[in-house]
Amino acid sequence: MSKLKLIIIREYLAKVRNKSFVVMTFLSPILMVGMIVLIAYLTKLNDNEKRIITVLNESDYFSNSFYASESLSYIEFKNLSFEEAKDSTLAMGTYGLLYIPKRDDLEATANSTFLYTKESPVSLVLQRLDNIFQNRLRQSRLQQLGVTAKDFANIEQDFELSTATFEGQKNIKGINEIKAGIGGAFGYLIMMFIIIYGGFVMRSVIEEKTSRIIEVIISSVKPFQLMLGKIIGTSLAGITQFAIWILSASILLFVSLWILDMEMDTIPTNSMLTTTTFTNMTNAQPEVSDLELYTAEFLKIPWVLLVCSFLVYFVLGYLIYSSIYAAIGAAVDNETDTQQFIFPIILPLMLAIYVGFFSVFSNPHGPIAVGFSLFPLTSPIVMLMRLPGGLGEGGVPIWQLLVSITLLIITFLGIVWFAAKIYRVGILMYGKKPTYRELYKWLNY
Repeated sequence: MSKLKLIIIREYLAKVRNKSFVVMTFLSPILMVGMIVLIAYLTKLNDNEKRIITVLNESDYFSNSFYASESLSYIEFKNLSFEEAKDSTLAMGTYGLLYIPKRDDLEATANSTFLYTKESPVSLVLQRLDNIFQNRLRQSRLQQLGVTAKDFANIEQDFELSTATFEGQKNIKGINEIKAGIGGAFGYLIMMFIIIYGGFVMRSVIEEKTSRIIEVIISSVKPFQLMLGKIIGTSLAGITQFAIWILSASILLFVSLWILDMEMDTIPTNSMLTTTTFTNMTNAQPEVSDLELYTAEFLKIPWVLLVCSFLVYFVLGYLIYSSIYAAIGAAVDNETDTQQFIFPIILPLMLAIYVGFFSVFSNPHGPIAVGFSLFPLTSPIVMLMRLPGGLGEGGVPIWQLLVSITLLIITFLGIVWFAAKIYRVGILMYGKKPTYRELYKWLNY
């Protein structure tokens, strides 16, 4: 154990004292926060753009139909020909010209209407204008069937089915997606950590092997101790860097947004562009009671369970994959030869992210979500997507969590055993590119 401890300390200090490690530890949070602030700032500038459309309405069907919003306003032309309106629009430099000709009926008028712009119009503008014409046509068609304008307004009112638990507590829509997104964020962190720091372990083994230092080291320690020491030492260095990133990035983000007087809710919403002018549509923003419900649901997420599970799945998942990375590093002479072995390692992680999101979002208790949350190579990511729903009734059954962790531990022990056999032979093999068949032979030595 004393030799293992020395190897861990050596690997840890070798990583944290590395110049590139120190630079990236303090530079990465600045770059990440700078990117987030830049995106928020550009989004805020983009939201401030107000498009102006000139309207030449020669018909009587769309009078008083165009109302300004925060992102779109209108200028109506009177007593102008089409050519005069087009020239005036180009001279004014507005976004476009909406030309509504005079026809015998509403259907013909709508079908003859054109929006003229210098370039292809953005979808949000088209969506807003389409809604105006669509609702006016719908209203006219219903009136022909004997439906009055008042009845039409009642028909167009939105409806949302109310849901509640058997205890009488109101449910809110989208909370399952929010929970899955939170769990997915934790799972994505695990995937990135495995890929980045697992590669560190592999490169460290390759460097020592190519420099022949490994021949001196294994004269004093067993190959298994050396491999395990590298994995643990590198993981501790990674955790140190990760903790510094989280702390410094949080402080920098808060300070930057406070100095620039910016909010994180500057991501544009399309609610204002999809409302109609013919009905009293409800605002897309949730009511105060809904905000309170969202807040209550957010606070009810088992954060302690989620954080503890994150640590457990992170440690076990990282140990499994880093053992494979160490075995690959011992089997090759340079990083180029690792490409044939890397994809089979990354494939389960990619499946866990993409399949996990689709399955957990649609049905967190379905067979696909449960199966991927139990399979050891994908469970560190998929199980974290399901855990924000809690344990027990309505959440993840306790037996599934215990089985998932147990399978992870068993898999870790098995993979470490196999990786150690490959490591023991491959660490002293030079000048030959290994194949999968040779790796299989090394397992039998």
